[in-house]
Formats: sequence, C-alpha cells, structure tokens
Amino acid sequence: MTLSDSREAINPRLVEDAVAGLWQQPPVLPARWLYDKRGSELFDEITRLPEYYPTRRETEILDRHRSEIVSTTGARTMIELGSGTSEKTRLLLQSFAGSHDAASSDDGFTYVPLDVSVEMLTSSAQHIAAEFPSISVQPLDGDFNDPDLTLSTYPGPRMAIFLGGTIGNLDETQRASFFGRIARSLKPGDYFLLGADLIKDTGRLIAAYNDRAGVTADFNRNVIEVLRTGLDAQGLYVDDFEHIARWNPPEHRIEMWLRARRNVVAHFGAIERTWELPAGAEILTEISTKFDLDVLHQEMARQGLEHTHTWTDHAGDFSVVLARVG
Repeated sequence: MTLSDSREAINPRLVEDAVAGLWQQPPVLPARWLYDKRGSELFDEITRLPEYYPTRRETEILDRHRSEIVSTTGARTMIELGSGTSEKTRLLLQSFAGSHDAASSDDGFTYVPLDVSVEMLTSSAQHIAAEFPSISVQPLDGDFNDPDLTLSTYPGPRMAIFLGGTIGNLDETQRASFFGRIARSLKPGDYFLLGADLIKDTGRLIAAYNDRAGVTADFNRNVIEVLRTGLDAQGLYVDDFEHIARWNPPEHRIEMWLRARRNVVAHFGAIERTWELPAGAEILTEISTKFDLDVLHQEMARQGLEHTHTWTDHAGDFSVVLARVG
C-alpha cells in the first residue's frame, strides 16, 4: 500500500474527533471509538461477566415482553442503531419472524443493523441472515449520530431500536439532539424502542464498570490501539495507560477514563500533529448516565417521542421504553 492509499483509508470522523478532543483539557474521545471489531468483541465478553447486570436485565425484559412489542408496533422493519453483535436482538427477530410467517398476505420482515464497525456489521449480518432465512437483512454502515440519518425509506411501519443502555453515553444536550434526529428520521406512527439503565447503588455501578477480571480495562484501553493504527501514531502504547471508573454524582453517571502511567509523547502521522500527555493526566473515553424514568420520558417527549409502554426487570435495575413518533 502506498502512502497515498494509506491516507485515503484513514477514517475522517476519527481524524475529526481526535483533533477536536485530544487537545482539550481534559482530553476526550467519543465512546464510539471503543467499538471497533476488537472492542465490540470485548464488550460482548463484558456482557457475560457477573458484575455486569445490564445485559441480563435487558434480556429479561425483552424476553418477557417481546410479543407485546410485536403486537403493539406491527412493524415490518426493525432498524437497530449501534447493532454490534445483535445478540439480544435475536429475541425480537424470533417474534417478528414468527408473526410475519403467520401472515399470509405479508410482504416479509426487514432487519437493518446499523453500526460503525464494518467488520462487526458484516459478520453479524451474515449470521443473522443464516439464522433467519425468512428475514431480509440489510446492513447499513453508519453512525447513529449522523445528522443526515434517514430511516423512513424502509418498509413501514418501522421500529428503530437502541439497546444496551447506550443512550447513557450521551450527555443531556446530545440526547436531545439524538431523540430529535430519531423522530425526524422516522414517520409519524413509527416506534422507537430504548434500553436505559436506572439509578442505583453506587458500589454496584462501579463494580459493573471495573470488573475483577480486567475485561473492561482491556475494552477501555483498546481505544489507544484504535488511535495508534487509525492515525498512524508513533510513541503511543496501550500499556502506558490504566483504566479508571468513577461515579459522577451531580450528573448521575459513571465515567471511564484512561490515566497516563508515564509522560506520553505521540506523533500522529495521519494528521502531522504531536500529542503530549503528562504522567497522571487522564482522557475521558465514555460516560454512562443512569436515569430516573420520569425525567427520561420528559426528555423524549420534548423531541416528539411519546412513550406508550415502559417495562423494568424484576429487580428494577433496567428499563425498556417504547415510544411512538408523533
């Protein structure tokens, strides 16, 4: 590969986010860069850890209420934002596939997984297509934060889904923009299904983001490898950073940071800039907000998403909200 070919392969969004965030005080990177193929695989491993309750709780809710979701929405298309491995989605796909198989005049069901990781997207879409041959799987390479996101071209009625508590990765301003974007990208009468983690004991929250096996630490530090390879960095090494998880009480959120173990001086060949981070300084890599349901409903309603159903698990740890586009 020539130098010009290498430059063409560089992700412009990564360049934009690195330039905008790494030279801030403190430095910050959007959480999307945690989810390359390796990061998505590590996160899938995290979901199976004993400390990490959200996936089990959300799965419990979806399994218990999937028939109600199918009958309420009547969706012909399900669009999953940030689909990853699409693991929990299989529960909904099973119910939708069964519902449409039973409808003699039906034109079929379409599943649209959307993700920024092309490798993960391709692999997951292939597995879903093989597992559900009656479903039309149409993978979409993209970012759910894209301001030009359009979902209304797919067969309707439509339901967009955003699972895993990923909404917590956005701050209040970003959530308002996101909810408004979703409402505009669909049509009135379409639905939006949201998984959101709820406020609870701080000790349990910190344990969920700082597991004893160190998988979350590997997941967090993998973003350094994304920067190193994606921006042709010299002097940037994963082992020079340690994982930090802390609770931010005023914002009701867990924050994940990377703390420099030594003075870091890295040169990014892709952008011809040098980045310095002194030992002990930290980079903010992810926030994970925990919600009060009344507040969440109000945030969604202000952007045109009126909740019709809200379900929680048996322990009241997690929620799934179904909203209708007005």
